[in-house]
Amino acid sequence: MDIRRATLDTCAAATGTVVVIDVLRAFTTAAFAFAAGAEAITVVGGVEEAFSLRDEHPDWLIMGEKGGLRVEGFDFGNSPAPFLGQDLTGRRLIQRTSSGTQGVVRSGNADWVLTSSLCCARATVEQIARLRPERVTMVITGSHAGGLGDEDLACADYLEALMRGRSIDVQHVIERVRASRAGQKLTDPKRPQFSAADVAYAVDVNRFTFAMMVTREDDHHVMRPVWPR
Repeated sequence: MDIRRATLDTCAAATGTVVVIDVLRAFTTAAFAFAAGAEAITVVGGVEEAFSLRDEHPDWLIMGEKGGLRVEGFDFGNSPAPFLGQDLTGRRLIQRTSSGTQGVVRSGNADWVLTSSLCCARATVEQIARLRPERVTMVITGSHAGGLGDEDLACADYLEALMRGRSIDVQHVIERVRASRAGQKLTDPKRPQFSAADVAYAVDVNRFTFAMMVTREDDHHVMRPVWPR
């Protein structure tokens, strides 16, 4: 299997199977929403697009962020914690974030798109095996100038080790997420607008047994949980 890496700037050229990674926090949050019973999440790139879509579907909920913080008018921010104890059975959500959802909407040449984080990593790899692709491209959505994105690189290294049947030190992967700039920002007591618990949930490796796949429905990117058989 040909396994490649891409960023938000290069993922538009990716073909075959694409795995869009966002550990802190988009696709950790999405996984917790599915675990709470959400039926589907429509992934969008813009804030106004999210509001416009809810105007069409008033019963849909919006989650996500701009600049790391919940947008006024969104039902949820970009944090997994609020979904604990929620009953979202059958509910539809809309998600917009600054990195993760951008990777989905930009990967327009992919045959298959999955989203992933550490909490559903093994299930993601099991779903990839079912697809039997010749090429897999992992999009490191947090990869920006200034040393950002090591949390997503760590997840990509873990996914690749699983795909190749190689051993990897999971604790080291977890420590890379905690030590990443994003991880440090979320756990900084001087930034009370963020929650350190988000990092703890993000490093709960293989907490969930479903993968998350994106399909095109009515010209929208719709993400749903998939349980590998």
